[in-house]
Amino acid sequence: MTGDLRLAGKVAFVTGGSRGIGAAIVRRLAHEGAEVAFTYTRSADSAEALSTALATEQRTAFAIRADSADPDAVRNAIAATIAKFGRLDVLVNSAAISVTGPFPEYALEDFDRMVATNIRPFFVAAQAAARHMQAGGRIIAIGSTVADRTTFPGASVYAMTKAAVASLIRGMAIDLATRGITANTVQPGPTATDMSPDAGPHAAYLKGLVPLGRLAKADEIAGLVAYLASPEAGFVTGATLTINGGLGA
Repeated sequence: MTGDLRLAGKVAFVTGGSRGIGAAIVRRLAHEGAEVAFTYTRSADSAEALSTALATEQRTAFAIRADSADPDAVRNAIAATIAKFGRLDVLVNSAAISVTGPFPEYALEDFDRMVATNIRPFFVAAQAAARHMQAGGRIIAIGSTVADRTTFPGASVYAMTKAAVASLIRGMAIDLATRGITANTVQPGPTATDMSPDAGPHAAYLKGLVPLGRLAKADEIAGLVAYLASPEAGFVTGATLTINGGLGA
């Protein structure tokens, strides 16, 4: 973990920050000096544990219960962040779900739920956050390499939602450039989390797809996010940055 406080004085808002990649991002941004608010839906114990652990390290992480599929909840969470910290500099959208299944039998209800959870909340959050950001603001979406290469069956709709997010980011980057706000997508490959552990039932198959022969660590994804949130990334915008161990290279 870096000891560099390059995000000191910044306020970050992370959706889906209580577990997995989202929690790693919250920890990394906080350790780099940012005051961080993050949302969770059902993982209250995980959210509380993360906030408490960072508080013992003299870092700030403010947990907000908000269903990402509820636009008002997302807007209210951003408003609560600004009310608490007085500003907003970084938005990271990590909240997402994956409902897989063969395309011919894929239920329309699942399609609608994927769009309502993976695409619409990011649009809502980014629009609300951008209204409060000053020059130097950062909008970062966590996408997936399946947006470019759908490497396993049943992932067509999930891939579509992640491709939509990357496309939205590119247009957003152009619209926000005149205000000095950047917008970028991070596309992880297979990553070890509590929901997809390194020794889980699908790990061997996933590792076999990756030239480096392993799953990504959540901290590695968080490191790339922290770079994009930092002053060093001021000229990076509209980019899709892949971190997948060479998958599909």
